[in-house]
Amino acid sequence: MTDPATDPVDRFLAAARDETEELPFRLTGVMFQYYVVCERELWFLSRDVEIDRDTPAIVRGSGVDDSAYSDKRRDVRVDGIIAIDVLDSGEILEVKPSSSMTEPARLQLLFYLWYLDRVAGVEKTGVLAHPTEKRRETIELTPASSDEVESAIRGIRDVVTAESPPPAEEKPVCDSCAYHDFCWSC
Repeated sequence: MTDPATDPVDRFLAAARDETEELPFRLTGVMFQYYVVCERELWFLSRDVEIDRDTPAIVRGSGVDDSAYSDKRRDVRVDGIIAIDVLDSGEILEVKPSSSMTEPARLQLLFYLWYLDRVAGVEKTGVLAHPTEKRRETIELTPASSDEVESAIRGIRDVVTAESPPPAEEKPVCDSCAYHDFCWSC
């Protein structure tokens, strides 16, 4: 059992529900992606060390996101914490250019669904879309996936509150990462 006074999930929810409380740490959807892909990159992001906004992969992904479903969706920002796309059907949409990184995108979408449910009291279904592959996957918040989101919140908090970044760990995505030289030349 967790202590509501110290548990990062309970503290985050209390602050998100009460505008007079300060959030215990910053939490965004993209942090869930970085948590799955590379905790070191997450640590840098948490300190506003973002050097990959103009990489070909990011530019390509932004282009796909901007053009896919543009006639059937609207952008919605909730509490300055989540930025979601909502389809005409009411589903929460997360567009990714490729299914090669499905798990990070799925966790990001689950966080959006979890946040809407736990903070706003709104139950929604999500759609993870890969328009270049003509693939869509329905994502639903379940007790197990809620536990997964809450576990990730605790893990993210541990990473972003650490005094130094996690050690560099060679992964298949490292070669295409904008932080590659930053991580491996020191």
